[in-house]
Amino acid sequence: MLSTESAATIRATIPAVAGALDTITARFYDTMLGEHPELLDGLFNRGNQASGEQRRALAGSIAGFATALLEHPDERPDALLSRIAHKHVSLGITEDQYVIVHKYLFAAIADTLGEAATPDVVAAWDEVYWLMAGSLIAMEARLYQESGATGRDVWRPWRVADRSAQTPDTVSLTLEPRGDEPAPGFRPGQYVSVRVQLPDGLHQARQYSLSGWDGSRRRITVKRLRAGEHPAGEVSTLLHDSAAPGDTLMVSTPAGDVTLADGDHPLVLASAGIGCTPMVAMLQHLAEQGSTRPVLVLHADRGPEDHAHREEIAALVDRLPGATAHTWYENCQQGCPGDGAGGDHHPGRMDLGRVEVPEGAEVYLCGPLPFMRDVRAQFLRAGVPARSVRYEVFGPDLWLGADD
Repeated sequence: MLSTESAATIRATIPAVAGALDTITARFYDTMLGEHPELLDGLFNRGNQASGEQRRALAGSIAGFATALLEHPDERPDALLSRIAHKHVSLGITEDQYVIVHKYLFAAIADTLGEAATPDVVAAWDEVYWLMAGSLIAMEARLYQESGATGRDVWRPWRVADRSAQTPDTVSLTLEPRGDEPAPGFRPGQYVSVRVQLPDGLHQARQYSLSGWDGSRRRITVKRLRAGEHPAGEVSTLLHDSAAPGDTLMVSTPAGDVTLADGDHPLVLASAGIGCTPMVAMLQHLAEQGSTRPVLVLHADRGPEDHAHREEIAALVDRLPGATAHTWYENCQQGCPGDGAGGDHHPGRMDLGRVEVPEGAEVYLCGPLPFMRDVRAQFLRAGVPARSVRYEVFGPDLWLGADD
């Protein structure tokens, strides 16, 4: 995929470029958004811009792609690219925007590397960029075609039909499409972007798993992110505090590549906190199909009062003859009563030593990154191959390209 000449240059310069990528991407975003502030209106997450998570994710994806080209020159790193492509489709990214990104990214590379940015070096990294961009453009075109969208019409108005509290900080919103167009299909585990206008007039979009459905209706579950280790969530707070039946929300085409695989092999659904939402959709699908597959449902939370969809998950597990459930509550060191939760309950954090992971299982993970890093490592130690552990991350994926 990468020319022999460029591969040699990339191999020689990747340590220096990788070491400067945080500076490069910071300069890139500052310059591009300074000259194109409209990109912050509904496209870029300004919270992730302020925290630096967006630039770190971009740096990680570029470094990961370049490394993959060198280590596996005859393969395209589709797993890395697919996650990015699905996120782009959920936001309506179009091909022309890659040209804008290229302009500002390579200006930032030249400014940061100075004399080290020789014509040969720039040409080699330009080849890397367009190999990555070209692959993403092709993937996104296919995804748009499959969804019946073009990239410029991914947003549709949906009406809030119902609102129900899950926990003090979590609410479920049932949405129904406005207009005569049929609701787009989706696969269990996928998400949609929801775009809202904030009090200062700026539009922002966030991703939410589809946690349930009823005919053409779709349900999302929103957890309000309170200020603490991170700034308070602008969109989650707005939706939690004010979204009400009758309101209209702009919702994107469903996207996401961490979806329930067909077959009869065992499944493990492991989640923490609001990461249970894609698992609820997977369990609903299995229950509706009358599945007898072995399913191990694992969830970790602070306590029963924080456990969203607790009773619903228990009811779905009861409908599945091959399903068992285990729940860990961190704040219940002496054990918590499991009213309405079903399955076995344990104090502390998720510990796979308490369960038997079925042989040949496919594992799905969703939750905070520290949780997923820890539990994924536990699955690997338990003998589950890395290729059989799939994960979903909302927000910038700071895990892109990780092998272990």
